[in-house]
Amino acid sequence: MLTSVPVGTKSLKDYENIVDQEIIDKVRQLGKDMKGAKILNISSTPFGGGVAELLYTLTPLMRDVGLNADWQVIQGNEDFFTVTKLFHNALQGMDLIATPEMIHTYLKQSENNARLLTGDYDVIMVHDPQPAAMLAFLEEKGKRNGRWIWRCHVDLTAARPGIWEFLRPYLELYDAAIFTMPQYIKADFGVSNISIVPPTIDPLSPKNMNIDQATINSILERYNIDLNRPITTQVSRFDPWKDPLGVIDAYRIAKEEVPGLQLLMIASMATDDPEGWHYYEKTSRHAGGDPDIHLLSNLEGVGNIEVNALQRASDVVIQKSTREGFGLVVSEALWKEKPVIGGDVGGIPLQVINGKDGYLVSNVEECGQKLIHLLKDPQGAEEMGKYGREHVRKNFLSPRQLADYMGLFNSLYAAVSR
Repeated sequence: MLTSVPVGTKSLKDYENIVDQEIIDKVRQLGKDMKGAKILNISSTPFGGGVAELLYTLTPLMRDVGLNADWQVIQGNEDFFTVTKLFHNALQGMDLIATPEMIHTYLKQSENNARLLTGDYDVIMVHDPQPAAMLAFLEEKGKRNGRWIWRCHVDLTAARPGIWEFLRPYLELYDAAIFTMPQYIKADFGVSNISIVPPTIDPLSPKNMNIDQATINSILERYNIDLNRPITTQVSRFDPWKDPLGVIDAYRIAKEEVPGLQLLMIASMATDDPEGWHYYEKTSRHAGGDPDIHLLSNLEGVGNIEVNALQRASDVVIQKSTREGFGLVVSEALWKEKPVIGGDVGGIPLQVINGKDGYLVSNVEECGQKLIHLLKDPQGAEEMGKYGREHVRKNFLSPRQLADYMGLFNSLYAAVSR
């Protein structure tokens, strides 16, 4: 069997004083319409990325409104996850020629995972490329049941043709697909039922809930961070698309005019990302022993509460991605009323309204200069943070995404039920 992920419980009622009532009402009505429907999410890892964060919130909320929802993760060895990370990079534009060995590794493990899938479901949502080929093997053996959705969290605008052409036939077996932005949909993609659903954050999760100043202070002290000096932070995997080396360079530009500046680079080392260790070491070398650059991860005990505290302690948050499907960390920071300097790519411009709640930048120099500007204008930074929190409240909190998903589920469920 695939591994089922325990998710705890959540109540939609707890969000009533945070999001608009019309969203709450829509979710509850959809829950009544689909009461008892069996929903399965399939992803590659139970922690260490945005997909996992989303599912830890959305799965229990689906259960709360009447769905029989589950979340399972696929199995795979290091070779498999190395290949899927290469595929992920190629889908975001990195040069890659898939070797026969790569193809064999991916398809063999996809077949194994298809064999491990048990149970009957009304709607199955598969997240990203790692589990995407499972459906083909189920169909081949006559074991396909329910309606299948491919949820793409990746920016496909610059996808390498070879990898896209390899994966496309497997993806076109799906009944529906969900993308973050219309621009991510490839012109030759043969699935007609497509929804656009930007991701969201959970305002009540340990990473985003309100915490007191004493907790923040104790966490800063634990990691030898000085609250009396300015702090800028990037929360991201150590990954080439997150440009950790560029973040360090931008910090160095800013530090020439803000001498006490500290840089926090916070990551979660994930099981499906072998490349992360390579980029951690590369980033560490680039930091060059600077005592004001703090490379922190779950390996140093940095969990959701710690990330929450470190974001709240920051004066400015950076997300200098060069490719980005969405970037949940941007909304996390804005929710905490922190201005964000983000790469002008992917889903970041949906969240960072340039000049309103932060700045969009295209290179290291711009990032460094905008960082100086915000650090020298704390009142302006505070106003941007307030604008950003309301922007996130209206657009990027979990119940809105739940309503969007359930609307698609409902249409597919009605088709299954007929």
